[in-house]
Amino acid sequence: MSSKIWLWALLGFVAVFALMLISSYNGLVSANVSIDSSWAQVENQMQRRFDLIPNLVSTVKGYAKHEAGVLEEVTRLRSQWGEAKDTSSKVKASNDLDGALGRLMVVIEKYPDLKANEGFLKLQDELAGTENRLAVERMRYNEVVQNYNVKVQSFPSNLMAGIMGFKPKDVYFKAKEAAKEAPKVEF
Repeated sequence: MSSKIWLWALLGFVAVFALMLISSYNGLVSANVSIDSSWAQVENQMQRRFDLIPNLVSTVKGYAKHEAGVLEEVTRLRSQWGEAKDTSSKVKASNDLDGALGRLMVVIEKYPDLKANEGFLKLQDELAGTENRLAVERMRYNEVVQNYNVKVQSFPSNLMAGIMGFKPKDVYFKAKEAAKEAPKVEF
């Protein structure tokens, strides 16, 4: 009689352990898929920015002909984002483009007529809205990467992660060192 109890207890333990492993695996898969989904939203907003930049650059060119260096840099970095093949390259290109757009906005501050142009104001509002959406999507992306990394590294899901080859992700959006200083606007 006691051997049946031990057998049932052992079977119960094995069943609970199997359910725990299945649950861990499903949680890891779900977290990994969330990263892909969140990254798609980041790319969606970066594409929106990518599409707006030529219009913004064209508008500014008419007013700021001697600021060609900044305009060329924005165009070059926009192309780099379009050519990037993997997540790390796109993150780097996007961060570089952030800095160039910041410098472009400083240039724009020098031209009061440009700031009063209705077409430019609409483009600037669209770009500002896109930048805000992009910031939100980047934050969400970082959160789902963090959630995934916690699952991969914490017990008991780390057991399943090791068995199934799930590795921590190291692609986060981070502020650049230059972002710690406010841009200088000089007239």
